Parts: sequence; structure tokens; C-alpha cells
Amino acid sequence: MTEAGPLTISDLAACTGLRPDTVRYYERVGLMPTPARTSGDHRRYGAPAVDRLRFIRGAQRLGLRLDDIRSLLAVRDTGECPCGPAEPLLRTRIAEIDAEIDRLRLLRADLVAMADQLPSATCPGPVPGTWCPPGHHATEGRCDACST
Repeated sequence: MTEAGPLTISDLAACTGLRPDTVRYYERVGLMPTPARTSGDHRRYGAPAVDRLRFIRGAQRLGLRLDDIRSLLAVRDTGECPCGPAEPLLRTRIAEIDAEIDRLRLLRADLVAMADQLPSATCPGPVPGTWCPPGHHATEGRCDACST
């Protein structure tokens, strides 16, 4: 909160690194409670809103989805620590990251194999709409081995 009182939506957004429309979106989807309003219908926020938005941003940095964050906030709102419910969400996220790393390793290996063969005197003519890894062949514009 500012020394003058509660935060405006612009102040809240600025101190949490968000945009005001993001704060409004979080209100619409239920991540943020409905704020108090002035007689002129302007939103006003207190310190708990800053803390909540920082929690949301931290969870997003970990790659958690808004539905997952909503579940953690529901537990947190009861006064209980969300650590227990967070563990399966984090383990799922770790498995997703591991799968993506595996996919990227395969992609890297394909790129290295292609790059190692370039330039080549035996480079085949281009097949429109495809780029096949070495040892793959295109049929009707699609790579036979990887369907690209």
C-alpha cells in the first residue's frame, strides 16, 4: 500500500510487474478476489493483493497453469500451506520438462546431423514443402520417416 492509502490498479500492476488488464483478467477468472471500490467505482487494493499476485507470478515462472495456480490459491486461502498439494503439480511439471528436453535433444541431434552433411556435393534437389533429416526421403512433399 502507498502512504496515501490503498493501491489503485495501476499502482498494484506497477509494483508487481503486471499490466492493469492482467490484474482485471485475474479477477475475471477467479485468481484475484473482487477488490473494494471507491464511491467513483475505482478498484482499490491492499497488501494482500500484492502478495497474491507475487504468488501467482512465481507459480507461473515454474510453468504452472492457471487452473493449477487457482487450486493452490484455494488451499492457501484456507490458511493452510499449499506445499502438500503443490508437490504433485510440480512433479507433473518436471515430467513435462523432461519430455520436452528429450524432444529437444532429438531435434538437436537431427539438426547436427543435417549441419554436418552440409554443404555436400550429393545434396539432392529440393522437395517443395519439406526438409528431411539425413537418411530420410520425401514422398509427395512429406518426410517418410518423420511425417514432416
